[in-house]
Amino acid sequence: MRTHDIDALVKALPGHIGVYILDTVTGEEYAHQADDPIEAASVIKLTVMAEAFRQFEEGLQDPAAQVVIRPEDKLPSCGALTYLRDGTAVTLLDLVTLMIILSDNTATNLLIDRLGVENINAMIDGLGLTGTRLNRKLFMPELARQGIKNFVAARDMGLLLHGLMEGRVVSREASAAMLDILRNQRLNGKMPFFLHDKGIACAHKTGEDDGVTHDVGVIYVEHPIILCFLSEQTDVPRAERALQDIAAIAAGIG
Repeated sequence: MRTHDIDALVKALPGHIGVYILDTVTGEEYAHQADDPIEAASVIKLTVMAEAFRQFEEGLQDPAAQVVIRPEDKLPSCGALTYLRDGTAVTLLDLVTLMIILSDNTATNLLIDRLGVENINAMIDGLGLTGTRLNRKLFMPELARQGIKNFVAARDMGLLLHGLMEGRVVSREASAAMLDILRNQRLNGKMPFFLHDKGIACAHKTGEDDGVTHDVGVIYVEHPIILCFLSEQTDVPRAERALQDIAAIAAGIG
């Protein structure tokens, strides 16, 4: 896996960097501060998706149930729902899909309200994710000013992704459906940057904020690779270029 080259790239970056890489065939790992909780940004949405599928599977929520988007639901920036007409109706499964493939923040908060913060954290605990916690919905400036943030850890996200690959998150069918959504990711400027031209598929989720840039996912090469890269208080352009190079090395093309 050329871990020496990966380690050099990681350790050259400023800020707080957490990285976990796993060759899912050989079991070879690379870890750097992989258990450190790091500000989650949109990567926390993976745990919301997992709890949504649990509630779908157990009949607690209907994936086809309609949700009407109201003006007060709309949040800035990422996603599509903010830009559609008031009163647009989408299904719960649509919300999950938009939350992942476009990182839709409106969809995320609607899902958190519907699923329950305590249930999402119970899912996190059940998966054994010790450095990950959902402490609030998105875009809550007063709580943010108080330092109340959501957290993820690189190894945690690797455990979640490996569980999806092995069909252990909720059920085999649910795990496959979640990976399909992740494979349809539209925000592909980070981990897949050098991969797409080589025809290498990637199932992943990004996250970003001020001084924060993340990407976690599965790279589908002969030995599928789980790569989880988290960074905060960093130089974002430098971190993203390093991430692109690390993904290429992990995939065997860099």
